[in-house]
Formats: sequence, structure tokens, C-alpha cells
Amino acid sequence: MLQPLLIEIGVEELPAIPLLNELPNIEAKWLKILQEYRLTCQFEFHYTPRRLVLWHTEFLTTQEDAKEEFFGAPVEIAFKDGNPTPAALGFVKKCGVAIEDVSRATKDGKEVLYVTRTVKGQPSNVVLPQMVTAFIQALSFGKAMRWGSNKESFIRPIRWLSVLLGHQNIPCTLFGVTSTLHTFVHRQHSFEPVGFSDARGYFDVLKEGHVTLFAQDRKEAIIKQFKALEAQHNIYIEIDEGLLDEVIAITEHPVALLGSFDEVFLELPREVIVTSMREHQRYFPVYKNNLLAHYFIVVSNALATQYDAIVKGNEKVLRARLSDALFFYGNDLKRGLLSDGLEKVTYMNGLGSLNDKVCREYAIAKTLLEELQDHILDSMNWSKEEASQHIKRFFEISKADLLTEMVYEFTELQGTMGRYYALKLGENGHVAQALYDQYLPLGEDANLPEESFGALLAIAVKLDAIMGLFSIGQIPTGSRDPFGLRRAANGIIRIAIAYKLPLDLRTLIEATQDHYAHFDTVEVEHFMLERFYPLYETNPSIIKAVMASGERNICELDLKIKAVANVAESENFKTLTSIYKRVANITKDIQEQGSIEISLLLEPQEIALYEAFISTQEKHFVSYEARMDALLGLTQPLAHFFDHVMVNSDNEALKNNRKNLISTIHAAFRSIADIKEISL
Repeated sequence: MLQPLLIEIGVEELPAIPLLNELPNIEAKWLKILQEYRLTCQFEFHYTPRRLVLWHTEFLTTQEDAKEEFFGAPVEIAFKDGNPTPAALGFVKKCGVAIEDVSRATKDGKEVLYVTRTVKGQPSNVVLPQMVTAFIQALSFGKAMRWGSNKESFIRPIRWLSVLLGHQNIPCTLFGVTSTLHTFVHRQHSFEPVGFSDARGYFDVLKEGHVTLFAQDRKEAIIKQFKALEAQHNIYIEIDEGLLDEVIAITEHPVALLGSFDEVFLELPREVIVTSMREHQRYFPVYKNNLLAHYFIVVSNALATQYDAIVKGNEKVLRARLSDALFFYGNDLKRGLLSDGLEKVTYMNGLGSLNDKVCREYAIAKTLLEELQDHILDSMNWSKEEASQHIKRFFEISKADLLTEMVYEFTELQGTMGRYYALKLGENGHVAQALYDQYLPLGEDANLPEESFGALLAIAVKLDAIMGLFSIGQIPTGSRDPFGLRRAANGIIRIAIAYKLPLDLRTLIEATQDHYAHFDTVEVEHFMLERFYPLYETNPSIIKAVMASGERNICELDLKIKAVANVAESENFKTLTSIYKRVANITKDIQEQGSIEISLLLEPQEIALYEAFISTQEKHFVSYEARMDALLGLTQPLAHFFDHVMVNSDNEALKNNRKNLISTIHAAFRSIADIKEISL
């Protein structure tokens, strides 16, 4: 039999970020509990800041029956001379059956004792209290709290609970709160509990009590109100999806309101104003004629006929924050971009101060300039002397904004404020842009530095972080990466590929390792190479095969991976992989590749193979893919060679010459990828 099931867990206001972080896991956790209790069915999860709701339109009123199986000792051990041994008697006691009820089954190739029985499903109203408790215990919001006399903790105090199956209230207790058929509506509508007798009544009570239960409905209401305000005031509201999710999570009855601030604050950099709004007040910035305007949008959770007082209150709060920001801005410009004091700021135990970090970054940047000067100088149209001067000036002020009052207040604006201050103070525009670019990209798919000068400096900054932290043993493990080293490595690779910078990882790591305490450079190299895998939507074995070629130039690795991935889709590639494995097996014991003596090529098939191979070597290929296609053409000559030519000839000279031929072909393939590593 099926009946609707409604579970509402009423709480004090949930903080938005912990709720949103756990949100993707909540449905999976409830589904797991349903499966464990043999009550799997469709359901919906809904939330507001004051309630977590599980809604089943059809819920089994009785668990499904379960079949239990028990396997005992092997029959040869369980019986001796036809009589049960202690092993058999212990098994029947454990299963609660008589010895004559035990049957036999085969397990792991042996005949063993076997008992099966059916476990009758319990009524749902019996197990639901356990399920609700298991659900609450499964939720993980990060920090938790205790209240009253409770010894257990939760993200916020639980204030009411409803577990309604059909029309029946299922007795259940959480943190001393017993389930009832009551809920609470919007506080400004009523503080009193409101009763209901069925699910329809519950949804009606919330609607009449100004609670929009469905998050999607709250989102649509906010977007609709935004569009109305945009049309009414000829403005554009910038919607940050993350901020929108937060607002949806903290409102039950959202109302979008337009506020304003003094135009004098528009003197501040746009990011300062937007950050003040978004991070501290959850306001949405407003634009007019493509420029930031002196307005903002606040989404209120209040019930009112007039919202003027709410708007003025929010305007007052924002005015205070922007006044502070304007004060900081003025002070910072008076002080200028000075790095005095960085030597007093500890970067990391074992790695010295921020000033020490800047010195290491500078040394790496000079090394990079030597390696990449043709690319950097051409793209920036600089002489080497100009580039060196700009790099020197960059590192003189690269972390100066960390000492400003603005970045102290808004830490997320590091780099951003450096760029603004540098431009305001008359620094070179490329140097100013690099103050921001050094931190890019901020995520896996985020923007890269704007120009190659900033790209070089961003690589230096990120490489120092990786090398330095590895040198003091702060190495990412599993999913743990507190210092964002995987993101840094990903950034280096993406930047090098985007700007076609021929960075050889092994050479670069070895050239800069003397700036740090001794550490395993091979481990750093492998760590960097691992970051290639998430960048490509291709078979991981292809990436592994290219890595096995020994290539460590980032751009060349990128080209080879793409080439092999494309060629691997051809019809003949699987045939090549099987033949290539024979090639690899024949050559695996060859320590040193010898030359091919043409006079010792006797069989037509080996002559044909040699000529086909030489023709591929004499051509100039515009891409690795073209070279791979040409090598792929050796599939048939190789097959004919293996079918008709005895490699391990009794004649030592012939044997060695044939192995040299195969080894040379193997080396040509392996210069791009070790094909035997590919599994399609």
C-alpha cells in the first residue's frame, strides 16, 4: 500500500554557505537510507532557512521483504563420519535453525553449509523514527552547536518536527523535540504554531503564511522582480549566481528592493564597491549605460506594505562601509606602493617572509626570461633590457598592496588593488596589469593573464609556491590541498599552452631547485604531470602513453596528446597497438640502439618495411598528427614482417640487424607516445 509521506524538520535560521555546500549531498543521503531500509521510492527535497522538507507523494507503508543468506563451513569440515562437528553446530545456532534445515551450496569452488530465510518487512511507521534520526546524523554542515541539555550537536537548534504518513502523525523525537502536526509560517505573519491534518493542508498553510517552500519558485520570483525593476528604472542588475543562491537560501518570502548611495563613492574602484555590496551585505550591483551606478538591490525577507524603512536601513549600512573604503583608498594612495614591511610578514614556516618569497620569485622570473626571451620580447615588442627593467620593477612592488589598508579589509582584492594603485600612481601599464595577472587563473576554467609579460610572472609566482611547499613537506594528499598547489600547477600548464611558451618542466625544476631546501624534484615533476589528466576529455591511457615518451615540454605534450587522441579514433589504430606490443617486446632488452645495415636486409618483407619507414623519416610533417598518420601506415609492412621474417635468426648478424630495424621503428613511435600503454 502507498501513502504520501511528509517530513519537516524545523530549525533556527540556517547559514547559507554551509547549507549550500551540503545541498548537493542531501538527496543522495536520504536515498541511501531509503535503500538500507528497503523503502526506495521517488521523493523531493525542499528547504528554506527555517526548514528541511522531504516529500514523497507515494511511500510504501511496509518494508519489502528481504532474503538473508548464510554460508557456513565446508561440508568436509562440518561433518565427520556423518555427524555434525562443532563447526556445523555453531553455524546452526548462529542461524537459529535445526541441523536438518541446513542445505548446501557452492562457494569459492567448495561445497559449504547454506541457510536462507526471508525477513518479513516491518511497517513503515515503526522504522521511520530510526530513518529520520539517521538522516539528521548523516548531514554534515561543517561546524555544529549544542543547545539545552542535548549532548549531540547540529548546525542550528531544531525547534519543531513533523512526520506525517497519510493522515497519521508518526511519533518521532529529535534533540528532545517530538513530532506533531504543526508547522511555523513567516515570523512576521505569526509566531504561533499552525496545525494541519494532511499534506495538502501543510502546503496550503505555508502558502497562506507567506512561506515559499520551493527554492525554484523563490528564484523565479526574484528574477521576475529584478526584471520589473530594470524596466522601471532603466537599469541593469548584475546577477552573480553564487550570490543569488545565497539569497534564495536565506529568504522565505523574497522581495527585491532598489537602494542608492552617494555618487561620490563611485570614485572608488568598481571591485571595491561590488565587493562591499556582495561579500558583506549580499547586495546586487546595478549598472546604467554600461557603467556601475550609485544603486544597489537588496532582497528582503520581510513582510510589509511599505519598505522605505528597510531600504534606508540598508543604505545607511552600505554608506558606512563605503565611507571606510574611501578613507582606506585615500590613505593608501598617500602612502604609495611601498614594500617596506614585507620582511616582517611570515609567508610560511620554513620559507621565510613574504620578502623572501618575492626574492625567490624574482630569481625564477629571470631564469624564465632567459628560457623564453624570444617569445616574450617578440610579443611585447621589448628589448631584453626593457624586459629586465620591467621585471625588476614588478617585483619591487609585486606584493606591496598586501600592506595596504584596503586589502587588509578586503583580502580578496589583492592584485586588483595593486593594479589600480599602480595605474593611479603612474607606474608602467604592463607592470600594473601584471600585479593583477600574477594571481591568474583563479580557478580551473578562469581567465588567464592578459599578456605574455603577466603570463611569465604568473608562472614564476606559482612555481615558487609549488617548489617551496614541496621543499618543506607540505604536499597535497588525496583531496586535501589547503594551499591550492593543484590549482597553481594547472595554471602553469594552461598559461604555457595558451601563450605557446616552450617550458620544459624537468629543466625548469632543476634550474630553480637551488633556491629551496633539498627535496625530491622527480616528485614535483610527477605532481605537475598529473595535472594534465583533467585538462583533456580523452582516454587517460593516451595521456599516460605520451608521458612515457619522456617529453616534458608543456606545449609539446599538449600537441602530442591531441594528436594521438585524434589518430586513436582511426580504424587501423587497434591493429597497430597489437603489433606495436610485439615491437616493444622484441626491443625491451636492447640496451643501446644500433645502426641498420642495408646489406643485411635480405627478405622482401624486411626490405619493404625498411623502405616504408625511411620514407616517413625523410618527410617534413607539419604536425604530430601527420607524423602519426605516416607511422600508422607502417601497420601492414610490420604485420608482413612478423608473418614472414624470423627475427631471432641463427645468424647473429641478421638477428641484430633485424632487432635494430624494429628498435629504430619503436623509437620513432615512442618519440611521440609509448603505444603499448594505450588501452582503448
